[in-house]
Amino acid sequence: MWSHLFRSPIVYAATAGLLVGLAVLHPWQKSNAAPSHQPLGNPQPVIVELFTSEGCSSCPPADALLKRLSEQQPVEGAQVIALEEHVDYWNNLGWADPFSSNAFSQRQAEYARSFGSGSVYTPQMIVDGQFELVGSRGTQARGTIQKAAALPKLEVRLTPIPNSAPEKPGVEVRIANPNAVQLRHAPELWVAITETNLQSDVKAGENSGEVLKHAAVVRSLRNAGTVQDLSSYQERVNLFLDSKWKKENLGVVVFVAEKDSHKIIGVGTATLRP
Repeated sequence: MWSHLFRSPIVYAATAGLLVGLAVLHPWQKSNAAPSHQPLGNPQPVIVELFTSEGCSSCPPADALLKRLSEQQPVEGAQVIALEEHVDYWNNLGWADPFSSNAFSQRQAEYARSFGSGSVYTPQMIVDGQFELVGSRGTQARGTIQKAAALPKLEVRLTPIPNSAPEKPGVEVRIANPNAVQLRHAPELWVAITETNLQSDVKAGENSGEVLKHAAVVRSLRNAGTVQDLSSYQERVNLFLDSKWKKENLGVVVFVAEKDSHKIIGVGTATLRP
């Protein structure tokens, strides 16, 4: 099992010295108030990223696990927000994943640098940008999500802006810091567009003959810049949609992450139904 999970086509990058450790951390924002935990009964949003590929035979169980976690919400105290990110480094091994992007491969490599692991693999699950595990391990995933849900977060609220252009709708993003979240790096705003109800009838490669069903697949992910003031942030964010995506299945996930550590410290969601 392990030899298969870790035979990523770009795992050689570690030995080439491509993935290196991070520099020493420096304070970004300090608070004298002690961080508080999310009140009981109020589910804490937790982002679960899955780096996966339709060309990897170990990935379908992880895809199915993420789908269950996001649709059934079985973790007490947590609201699981799925981000299924398809890497492209399996594409030359028989099947070109239609949802893959080199941007997701690069994002996974950035995580490898921050974790100091020196390699990437599929399926890899990363919870709130700070905990990583093999993506098909259900018991470990639920425990890790529950652990992440106990940590304090920013409040991120999204409000769709009415009368926006259909191809470029907007959301108003408001951020507050009632839990006195302390940062060690500059906070960055990230915007993801996801699409649900996607599946593929795989014709070649390791999953040939399989019909693969997915959780919320990330269609686009972009950095919207640094958040200058966490205590009173309020900005409009424009969303750029592809006409091929089904709008009734689209959602937007906006999250705040520390620039260098990639730790996710706040997240908000909204649907983009017509």
